[in-house]
Amino acid sequence: MKEQVITDLKKILGPRWVDDDLERVEQYSKDHTLQSYGLVAPAPAGENLVVKPGNTREVSEVMRYAYARNLPVIPRGAGTALASNSVPSQSSIILSLERMNRVLEVDDVNLVVTCEAAVSLGDLIGYLKGKDKLYFPLHPGDEGAQVGGMVAMNAGGVRAVRHGVMRDQIRGLEVVLPDGEIIQTGGKMGKLAKDNAGLNLMQLLIGSEGVLGIITRAMLKVYPEPSYTATLIASFARRSSAFRAVPRLIKEGIMPMAVEYVERDQIITTARDLGKEWPAKEGEGDLIIIMAEKSEDDFYSLANGIDKICTEEGATDILMADSAEEQKEIIEIRSHILPAIEDQIVDSPDITVPRSKLEEILDFLDSLAEKYRTRIPVLAHAGDGNLHTFIIKENGQVPSFYEELKEAMYKKTLELGGTITGEHGIGSLRRGELNLQFSDRELEIMWGIKKVFDPKNLLNPGKKVFPPHTGKNL
Repeated sequence: MKEQVITDLKKILGPRWVDDDLERVEQYSKDHTLQSYGLVAPAPAGENLVVKPGNTREVSEVMRYAYARNLPVIPRGAGTALASNSVPSQSSIILSLERMNRVLEVDDVNLVVTCEAAVSLGDLIGYLKGKDKLYFPLHPGDEGAQVGGMVAMNAGGVRAVRHGVMRDQIRGLEVVLPDGEIIQTGGKMGKLAKDNAGLNLMQLLIGSEGVLGIITRAMLKVYPEPSYTATLIASFARRSSAFRAVPRLIKEGIMPMAVEYVERDQIITTARDLGKEWPAKEGEGDLIIIMAEKSEDDFYSLANGIDKICTEEGATDILMADSAEEQKEIIEIRSHILPAIEDQIVDSPDITVPRSKLEEILDFLDSLAEKYRTRIPVLAHAGDGNLHTFIIKENGQVPSFYEELKEAMYKKTLELGGTITGEHGIGSLRRGELNLQFSDRELEIMWGIKKVFDPKNLLNPGKKVFPPHTGKNL
């Protein structure tokens, strides 16, 4: 960055909050994708600098300055994303929202919590614990994730079965546009249960991955905390039996908090990596069914229905963990599946298909693994059809068949009515595959929306969308 830019930004924010130290800037130029897979290289640290505004007004001032001088800006959250969503591809101002980390209000009448963008999921959960037994249900897997990033990414996670994704939790947003203007969506206070006025800009901004505006504040729905929680592990001799059971549960009105499927060999290896033992021993794999109910009676009534359906579909054993310690250990092991094999991974596409097509896509993945003589470990959100598939290195390197395997995986997913990403988003890592899913006309509409919000293409350029007919990082 030119010295004049650094000097000017220090006048706006103060010297402490503008950082051009190469080592620190390099850390802010990475996200979890880069640290794990290394498929996308960021612009050299010397070409970037980090700014840390402390409030919405300062974010606006930085954006006005950058817009007037045609300087690209990368909004930065906690860096937990998995598709190179906030990695600068050119000389950029990296705008970290980390100082904006306050929970501003909990409205226990309208059941809305108002947060600044950098409030972490873990801090939000902790804050709500003492507030009239309220809780925020969404959990994408990393409690270091920040609210603003979760909005920008439309975060999902295991609890989407009952509560949906981040999109379903948002009542209002405060957003700074690329030219520095501040807008509010969802009503002035974000507490409206209904609002049909105008086109829904809020829904465009949710999941936009920082290419349309910078989220500085979010108004989120909160819920009464359930009184009784428990986790069931249903073991199945065959994977197909487990996936037949899931739609039956939901069709019967049994709506768990989460339904995960794990392969037996994979979960045992993962548990050993933690020095623990997986409690289920029989069968090919397990459904992990997380329940959260108003009362113990409600839980046991639903648990009986789960037992009946799973048994009818061929479950060989059903275990229950009702103590907090047992439940925590099960989730800890399940959550460690990715870390346990992360050093072996090239990429982790998060394809998503209808629940009814899970068995078919998994069988196809098995055939791909056989064809390319590799392993494709899978973590399945069985309740919503989202699969985290892991493409494994070959002799420590990106395998020669990587692109071919990935394209085959995506094409089969789309053939089954699915999408190339259910949670991780597009970023720069998945941009090349957008034209597999969308027509030129659809891409043209998306690019047109980007240009309305950001006519100079300065906000997180090279991410999420691209002009039709080119596919280039413009």
